[in-house]
Amino acid sequence: MRPRPDETNSKSQAQPLDGDDDVSRSQRRREALDVLRLAHALSEMSDAQLKSIPLSGELLDEVRRARSVSQQIARKRQNQFVAKQMRRLDDNELDAIRAAIEHDRDRGRRETAELHQVEAWREHLIAEGDEALGSFLTEYPRADRQQLRTLARQARSERAAGKPPHAYRELFRMLRELLAGGSDPEAEA
Repeated sequence: MRPRPDETNSKSQAQPLDGDDDVSRSQRRREALDVLRLAHALSEMSDAQLKSIPLSGELLDEVRRARSVSQQIARKRQNQFVAKQMRRLDDNELDAIRAAIEHDRDRGRRETAELHQVEAWREHLIAEGDEALGSFLTEYPRADRQQLRTLARQARSERAAGKPPHAYRELFRMLRELLAGGSDPEAEA
């Protein structure tokens, strides 16, 4: 956040810092609310996610303290305190924190998209059978044709009989492993 100029009513005495123009009160408020949203995002992250965020030790402790508070109003107050501490950081540090959080969100979106792709292939294999299996094997030639066919048929019969979806889940696991391995034959060599 930008440093504040001297807050006097006289325009002649207020000298902008760092050569910037005077920052309006509305702009300072927008920046403070942005840092508050950042503090909320940090307090919702797990310890594993926080490890990838460049935070100082004391700020990390404050974020953990905010997560441990269970009452809503007390948590809000603690998040506001974390935001106050973050406003003392310079813009480069805040930008690094924002970039790390955005990178974490992008990774989550990619993982979700991969899971949707696995689910789509699973449904395609169960619904269409051997035609879908042929198209899957052209994209992923290292896949075991017989095991995929067997799992797809078992999943189809389980669904028709109303049984628990054991083969359905096993097919998902197998497809997830295959898709995570990629389809590039040169990567296998």
